[in-house]
This record gives sequence, C-alpha cells and structure tokens, in this order.
Amino acid sequence: MDDVYRRPLLRRPTGAGLHRRNLEFPIVNPAFESLLALFAAPAEERLAPISHPARLGPGSASLREAAVLIPVSRPGDAASNVVLTVRSENLRSHAGQISLPGGSIESGDADLAAAALREAEEEIGLPREQVKVIGELGPMALPSGFLVTPVIGLIPPGLEFTACPREVADIFQTPLDLILNPEAYVRSSYIHAGVKRGTLELHCEDYRIWGATAAILHRLAVLAAG
Repeated sequence: MDDVYRRPLLRRPTGAGLHRRNLEFPIVNPAFESLLALFAAPAEERLAPISHPARLGPGSASLREAAVLIPVSRPGDAASNVVLTVRSENLRSHAGQISLPGGSIESGDADLAAAALREAEEEIGLPREQVKVIGELGPMALPSGFLVTPVIGLIPPGLEFTACPREVADIFQTPLDLILNPEAYVRSSYIHAGVKRGTLELHCEDYRIWGATAAILHRLAVLAAG
C-alpha cells in the first residue's frame, strides 16, 4: 500500500503563505477559526494519506484519481455548515449513501481542485466561482479502485443548491462544529460479502454518515483539533 501513496499525483496546493487575515472572511465561531488555522499551518501533516475505516485498498495499478469537495459555508447570520449529499438509489455503487460531491479526474481538469469544483457544480449546482479553495487533505485509497483527494472550499452563507437527479437524491447541511468534533464519531461494523468490516459513523438528526465520507470528515476533525 505504501507504493500506492508514493506514486505522483496532480499538483496540489501546499497552503504556503495562507493566513486567516488574507481569507477575507470574518471569524465568528471557534469551529470556523480552527478550520482556517489548520490551512494556515504547514501542510505536511494534513497531506498524509487517510486510512480507509475498513483498512481495505486495491492494488496500485487499479487506482484511478478522484477528488471530492468539502463545501464549508462561512459564518453569516447562522452557524457555519458543511454541505453533503445523499446519493441516488439508481447509482451502481454506494446507492443511497451519504457522500461529498465529487468524482473522477477528467482530461479537461487542470488539477484536483478543478475536478472537485466541476463535480460539485454538476451534482449540486454550486457555481465554482462561489468557492474559495483553501487546501486539500491527503488521499484515501478506496476498495472500489479510486484514490480520492478531499478539497476544502469556503462558500458564502445562504446559497441554494440544485440536485442533479441522476446522481443526487438529497442535499443537506451539517453544522461545522459537529463535523469538527472528533468525539462525535463512533466506531461500528457492517457485513460486506459475508465479512465483518469496521467503519466510522457520525449521526446528524436522521442522517447517518459512515464509511469513506465519515473517515474523511473525521480526519479533518482530528487535524483541526490539533
């Protein structure tokens, strides 16, 4: 698996020279402040690979690069939130599961961030010009054969989203202070192909966030907590 992570990826921003005062967003709550502080710090730790909760991964030859966007609304009249989706039941993989907008790198994408922004625009109608990318996390190798890089983007509060019905059944927002609380995540298990697998879970009202999405968000929470 180490060989998987050593192979060259598309160029990723390091966050060098990024300071909270340069982000042009007022800081009004601790969760948002901790997020900005994380991406103002050196990038080495946050770019380390993320472990899949089931500790599964394919061979390096089968990996295909992908990117997901973690859209975080800056504080306005309400609390800062993270935008998540419920995948359509018609999809061949992970149907009905909660995910972040994203998908495979395409030939026209300049980099990983561009791929994440394009997919978010396609899936939830988030205009890419409304997103301020502040950095990335390290990649996660998935059993499905993708090497996924999370891209974090700040968006204005109060945006309205439009789901692409082929891919997205629902769009909802989860408070950033819940997402960035490492203690809110719990370990559980599920049966896949007759084998018991471990996973992480995060519950927000009626939504159960688990699997790779929960692992990515948990990694962000741990890093932001310092």
